[in-house]
Amino acid sequence: MSYHISITKAPSSTVQNVDINNIPMGNAFTDHMFVCDYENGAWVNPRIEPLRALPMHPASMALHYGQAIFEGMKVTMGQNQTPLLFRPEKNAARLNKSADRMGMPEFPEDLFLQALIEFVRIERNWVPSQEGSALYLRPFMYADESFIGMRAATHYKFIIMASPAGPYFNRRIRLYAENHYVRAVNGGTGEAKAAGNYAAAIRPTEFAKAKGYDQVLWLDPNHFEYIQEVGTMNIFFKIAGTFYTPDLSGSILAGVTRMSVIELLRHKGYEVIERPISLTEIKKAIADGTLEEGFGVGTAVGIALIDEIGNEEFTLKFPESNPVGDEINTQINEIKVQKSPDVLHWLVPVQ
Repeated sequence: MSYHISITKAPSSTVQNVDINNIPMGNAFTDHMFVCDYENGAWVNPRIEPLRALPMHPASMALHYGQAIFEGMKVTMGQNQTPLLFRPEKNAARLNKSADRMGMPEFPEDLFLQALIEFVRIERNWVPSQEGSALYLRPFMYADESFIGMRAATHYKFIIMASPAGPYFNRRIRLYAENHYVRAVNGGTGEAKAAGNYAAAIRPTEFAKAKGYDQVLWLDPNHFEYIQEVGTMNIFFKIAGTFYTPDLSGSILAGVTRMSVIELLRHKGYEVIERPISLTEIKKAIADGTLEEGFGVGTAVGIALIDEIGNEEFTLKFPESNPVGDEINTQINEIKVQKSPDVLHWLVPVQ
């Protein structure tokens, strides 16, 4: 189905005021945003308009009851200067899975894709050309009904905005194995990309960084023994030639990069097993030399190689060589800019 998206262009662009090839993610924003309203049980008035501050009533329900979800995606520039979306249909589906868990209306997936394409067409001058950089897209939905009371809202906004971004990590990372705070439990909202999940992670992450670590490694809430995920990433381990990653038990976000890494590893002939993984198992594999690689994966970070996992009680040093992790990282990055064949048909060109 094709939708009519009204377009109002900004009078002038600010792209010339920033160095889009040398800027941290989230510091600068493009000229426009896509906006759509949910009212009377339907999504209406899809539009692209100049980026601006949004008026918000103090009683907007997202502020009081946390109905807010988001996605993260990247646009890269192909070899023929065509912007490329990476598996956008997976983000559309995951947004609706999050919406369902948070009691919010689903957003039409075909409109999601059309809006992305129209939006990227207009903002194509903001897509960085430098290797490792991209235009980061942030689709999000929140309850903007003015009401104080514990129920699902009846009015929502869906918005897409964007920020040029350089590489997130360009070095090996240290992970703090958190043994007090927890990210999620089965039956909670861990499998949804809900804003509140990240709010709850801020304080523990700041503690970890103050200790010299880059991110938190979240563990299960009962025994602080089973590995869930990293602050902004899913996690993989290669043990005795086989790759392992925590299974999606209901408390772990189904990362699009996670899915892609699993598919690419299997395409290359590696065995990938999704199951619970304990810290004890990782400690044993390091001690007997069978742990060969470890890395985190996510949209913002790509693939981040692990230097160590630790806390006040232990330190686990990882092998310095990550041949498969490096290979997968290089291949995914090259697929995203059409330097390598898109063997699994992941790219959506914005003509």
